[in-house]
Amino acid sequence: MNIKSLLLGSAAALIAVSGARAADAVVVAEPEPAEYVKICDVYGAGYFYIPGTETCLRIGGYVRYDIGVGDAGSLDGVNHVPDVRDGSSHSTYYKNTRFTLKTWTGQETELGTLKTYTETRINFGNKPGDYSKGATDWQAVNKTPISLRFAWIQLGGLRVGKDDTAFDTFIGYAGSVIQDTLVPYGGQESNVVQYYFDAGSGFSGLVSLEEGAGTGTIDSYVPHVVGGLKYKGDWGAITGVVAYDSNYEEVAGKVRLDVNVSKQFTLFVMGGYGTDDNLNDPTNFVNAKGRGFYKQWGGNWAIWGGGTYKFNDKTAFNAQVSYDDWKNLGIAANVAYTVVPGFTVTAEVDYLNAGKFGDADFNNWTKATKKSSLGGILRFQRSF
Repeated sequence: MNIKSLLLGSAAALIAVSGARAADAVVVAEPEPAEYVKICDVYGAGYFYIPGTETCLRIGGYVRYDIGVGDAGSLDGVNHVPDVRDGSSHSTYYKNTRFTLKTWTGQETELGTLKTYTETRINFGNKPGDYSKGATDWQAVNKTPISLRFAWIQLGGLRVGKDDTAFDTFIGYAGSVIQDTLVPYGGQESNVVQYYFDAGSGFSGLVSLEEGAGTGTIDSYVPHVVGGLKYKGDWGAITGVVAYDSNYEEVAGKVRLDVNVSKQFTLFVMGGYGTDDNLNDPTNFVNAKGRGFYKQWGGNWAIWGGGTYKFNDKTAFNAQVSYDDWKNLGIAANVAYTVVPGFTVTAEVDYLNAGKFGDADFNNWTKATKKSSLGGILRFQRSF
């Protein structure tokens, strides 16, 4: 064997080995393109597309800390708490910390916009009130259960799920104060089937079939019914709602006027009227004592009024005065200061004069222990 033949044989062997190794080589697949979250600006700021869908999602909420002092009747105080050593009576703070998680979704369909909204609340703290009879709700605890405050689906104008009653939502509740129910203006939570319609030129309306809540829950297949109409313009709005309480077969209504005096100054006035013959019937299996799910104020009529003045981008003054047929007078006023965007501190003073306090037929809405109650509350809230 000559040198040439030896070299040719060695080259052939190397080629064969190299080919075998090449056949066993691992082929690395190219990475799939990354799917980044896309911003959705169709429904406003904060929305993004859920990856792989046409649904836009927004997540938000707030953390809140409240400190209240004063009389129980102002809804701010914790009174007649026993001293742990000698049993003597004291007043202490009302305190509550809340975490609220909110979600919004939106998607365009051939039948209109498909939307959802949820709001879940978790609370830790005590409850305002008078504890001279030995209850222990003045002690701070994790409040259970977790509250599902809102959870509804809306397609076009049709909304179903858990919402506040349209008797409140459509008309805009009351003023921008914390204790806005010193004179109450109507029941809140309910399962609903609603239809909203927009007639154009500023006119809109709503029909709502409602279940109610608590003792106001319907006791048959007949739902509570709420209807509303609104006209809104640059100057403000005028809104009316009417509700039928199917349990007590009574009717209540409210009319509200909102006026934009200027960019800094807004005012509102709202009047309510309701029938109450059946609500006052003491022979009822459940004695409503004059207050129903919708007509919660005392007597036939009530009025609420107030406004907001914005001193600047950071500071606003809010006030509300309310009065009803039973001569209950509620006054609330606060200053809300935005420390930085998303963080607001509100200081409020509240006053209640219980018109029929001490009378045999007095229905004690705020659990007042005297005719005149005064209190205050300080709120810290971080919204996101």
